[in-house]
Amino acid sequence: MENKMFCFQCQETAGCKGCTAAGVCGKKPEVARMQDLLVWVTKGLSAVATKLREEGKGDKVSAEVNHLVTVNLFATITNANFDLESIRARVKATLSVKEGLLAQVKDKASLPQAATWNGAEDDFDAVAATVGVLSTRDEDIRSLRELITYGLKGLAAYTKHANALLKDDEDVDIFIQKALTQTLDDSLTVNDLVALTLETGKYGVQGMADLDAANTGAYGNPEVTKVDIGVRKNPGILISGHDLRDLEMLLEQTQGTGVDVYTHSEMLPAHYYPFFKKYPNFAGNYGNAWWKQKEEFESFNGPILMTTNCIVPPKDSYKGRLFTTGAAGYPGVKHIDAPYGQEKDFSEIIEMAKKCPAPTEIETGEIVGGFAHEQVFALADKVVEAVKSGAIRKFVVMAGCDGRQKSREYYREFAERLPKDVVILTAGCAKYKYNKLDLGDIGGIPRLLDAGQCNDSYSLALIALKLKEIFGLDDINKLPLAFNIAWYEQKAVIVLLALLYLGVRNIHLGPTLPAFLSPNVAKVLVDNFGIAGITNVDDDLKILVG
Repeated sequence: MENKMFCFQCQETAGCKGCTAAGVCGKKPEVARMQDLLVWVTKGLSAVATKLREEGKGDKVSAEVNHLVTVNLFATITNANFDLESIRARVKATLSVKEGLLAQVKDKASLPQAATWNGAEDDFDAVAATVGVLSTRDEDIRSLRELITYGLKGLAAYTKHANALLKDDEDVDIFIQKALTQTLDDSLTVNDLVALTLETGKYGVQGMADLDAANTGAYGNPEVTKVDIGVRKNPGILISGHDLRDLEMLLEQTQGTGVDVYTHSEMLPAHYYPFFKKYPNFAGNYGNAWWKQKEEFESFNGPILMTTNCIVPPKDSYKGRLFTTGAAGYPGVKHIDAPYGQEKDFSEIIEMAKKCPAPTEIETGEIVGGFAHEQVFALADKVVEAVKSGAIRKFVVMAGCDGRQKSREYYREFAERLPKDVVILTAGCAKYKYNKLDLGDIGGIPRLLDAGQCNDSYSLALIALKLKEIFGLDDINKLPLAFNIAWYEQKAVIVLLALLYLGVRNIHLGPTLPAFLSPNVAKVLVDNFGIAGITNVDDDLKILVG
């Protein structure tokens, strides 16, 4: 039977092979195909921009063009945008911008088809069916092209968050567009694409550093913080996703309204930034990881603002209370947006909240976090002494993503069964498998050090590099440090590539290895970097901890 779609970019892809009838995420075939077309025309735009730079006309490529590329990629990340009309509109806008730039290119003959195609909207569906993942016939070339593209999607997401805080890095934008162009180049060999994969990791490090500088420059360095997971008596707004600028605007606009603001899932680490502590109505964190939102959004009672990916197709009971912004979108859900640097108007959400009951309490207690790089550096002497004395035997990085598969309970059990002299370093929503366990401390150092969002994985890299420096080691892999990372979507891919670029070896990745890795490409990663899958808790504890 002919595939209605083909997508294998996330960990939950059907049968660990590919979604062909509908996305496990809830994405419909027509949306998947239109996202394929959006990626293709974005590669075409990137090829035109890259050619202009080669011809010495880089000044023709504006920041707005760079932003269009990054948001287009972000919109195609798993669980970000399910709205067909929104995706179609992005395709049309991209073609329009590309045509304006194409007119200024001297050497059009050397451009790929994606750069010169400008079909009518009536042609979109037919062309979309021919430009997806499977249009690359060679399995290994396809695998590497997709690995690079998914890494670029993750890098684009981090870049977009930095852009929202008016921090642009043209070097990163130029690389994203150049690399997208190279995924269209049939002359590139497997070895060429392997090299480009590592270069993507290099720029992943730079992009994460840019975002870290943007966030800490605007909101201060995260500090150790206790976050309430109960509720107050006022009506509330729940904000989910990753974009701190959206949170800032929402908090400003809710002052004096009697409406509290709660974080959900990946927005939890916002509580760790000093800047946000000045808002008296910044209530706490509600709920757990993204995949539990159907039950938790219903019991929250008030409106929900989705700032980025991690949308689960909503139930009718709360769909009318759901709003999206930025790259996120869902059909029938109100979208609120504004150009970079301008205020978004969240008044409709606030007025709705005033008429809603207060959230229904589902938990009580506190979560402790805020162990980003500067906070851990402040504890460096204490940490080093604990390692030298043997009080801390090892660190295990358990960063990444959470998901709904039962196999992910492995990570909760792994955390619970770690010896008491092992410390967990985490970032991302993977922590929801174990951040409400009582794991205790070692001489006052918590055994769970939460650096923040998946965006903040940069902190974990900096911490590892700092420890390498302190202990006078010539190789990061000589640290008492193991990696047992859960992945789900494309931001985890750029984190993985960044770690590989930094020289980290023997990363264990689960709950399954990516479906987009062909056997030969997987072998390259295993042979050269020691990448491995997970097995069971008993065996993996022996391998990773000893």
